[in-house]
Amino acid sequence: MKRIIWFLLPLFLFLGLSVFLFQGLFSDPRDRESEVLAEAFPPFTLPDLMDESLSYDNSVFDGNVTLVNVWGVWCVTCAIELPYLETLKDQGYRIVGLYYDQDLDPDFGTKTLERVRSEVVTTLAKYGNPYAFNIFDVYRDTALDLGVTGAPEHFLVDSQGVIRVHHLGDINPRVWKNKFVPVLRELGALMPADEELSADVRK
Repeated sequence: MKRIIWFLLPLFLFLGLSVFLFQGLFSDPRDRESEVLAEAFPPFTLPDLMDESLSYDNSVFDGNVTLVNVWGVWCVTCAIELPYLETLKDQGYRIVGLYYDQDLDPDFGTKTLERVRSEVVTTLAKYGNPYAFNIFDVYRDTALDLGVTGAPEHFLVDSQGVIRVHHLGDINPRVWKNKFVPVLRELGALMPADEELSADVRK
């Protein structure tokens, strides 16, 4: 009997591992449950990306529904979504950038802050600037507190500073309509253009 068990054990282990890997192969990491949903935005005090004499903290969310976009000029997808984000800004939505740079090391200076700013200006001039302002996540601490795994990522924060939507990947018309519009309607923060679009869809 023991011999049979020892013979079958590797087979059971192999089958278990195969099932685990098979599920991972067809799962979308962007659909994972966010640990920060319905939680207050993590406390922060960070400088403005373009002017370090300016400082921001959680009060930026007071009374405002805000879309926080985690991005960087090194991120190709971030650049691709900028034009669409700019259309959202034009509709009246408030978008704030949470910027961090993979190549900028504040301690060792692998890239200067001046160079980062120059690259940001060039990128936004080319693809569009949807941001009310950009918060500079100097040491990437806030991104870490948010559970950010890459860029772009987006956090819809209500007027009380609570995270209502966490989206991994780019925002496009489909994602906006399906994931953000229902929550914005619930918050009473849907802009007229989206109200009209929603009404047409429901007809």
